[in-house]
Amino acid sequence: MYKKILTALFAIVTTISFMEAKDLNPKSLDKKQQNIITISAFTANGDMDKLQIAFVNGLDAGLTINEIKEIIVHLYAYVGFPRSLNSQNLFMQIVEDRKKAGKKDIEGKVASPKPKDYDTIEFGKKIRAKLAGLKEDYTGAPYQIFSPIMDEYLLSHLFGDVFVRDVVDYKTRELVTISALAAINDTAGQLKFHIPASMNMGLTKEQLEDFILVVDTKVGKNEAKIANEVLKEVLKTRK
Repeated sequence: MYKKILTALFAIVTTISFMEAKDLNPKSLDKKQQNIITISAFTANGDMDKLQIAFVNGLDAGLTINEIKEIIVHLYAYVGFPRSLNSQNLFMQIVEDRKKAGKKDIEGKVASPKPKDYDTIEFGKKIRAKLAGLKEDYTGAPYQIFSPIMDEYLLSHLFGDVFVRDVVDYKTRELVTISALAAINDTAGQLKFHIPASMNMGLTKEQLEDFILVVDTKVGKNEAKIANEVLKEVLKTRK
């Protein structure tokens, strides 16, 4: 009788654990997107051990070599060249090691050439307006007045030269951005721009809730808590 009770209790606990584990599985983000989050987050916070695992999982999930390289390029604007270069060097070694081991990873598409009459500043203005959900780029913000050159570099290097590269789409770039911002300190202000921007680029409420879940389970609970507070604030203000 006692054995039967223990068996029944074990079955109940196992069922509950299975249900909880099932509930923790992101449903709106595919495996590629989930690995984009971890690659971006661990590049941003410099956790090379976890980044190595994220790279391998990302390649195994079907991310191409050029897509991951593009993610690393995109991140330099948010986490600096040192972190991006460290990430690139690690990824380069992983690609080489997998090739030697007989793994056939997909190289992927390369960026299309820029138009001959391409203007980085004007393109950057269009991209920033698009991200912000505006018809025209905003001007006159205090930081723009205080340091015009900072805004010029932001428009030309990030929203111009980086965003024009079509290896990954704008929705992916914003997923990369919010993942990196969530992984580092004191970036709630930037998340307040980029979480709405990610929705303007096509990420859904459900996908962003899954984004929080991935950050919580893979990156850190405090990081997820801060990002979730911003997400809740954003959702209250959106129609």
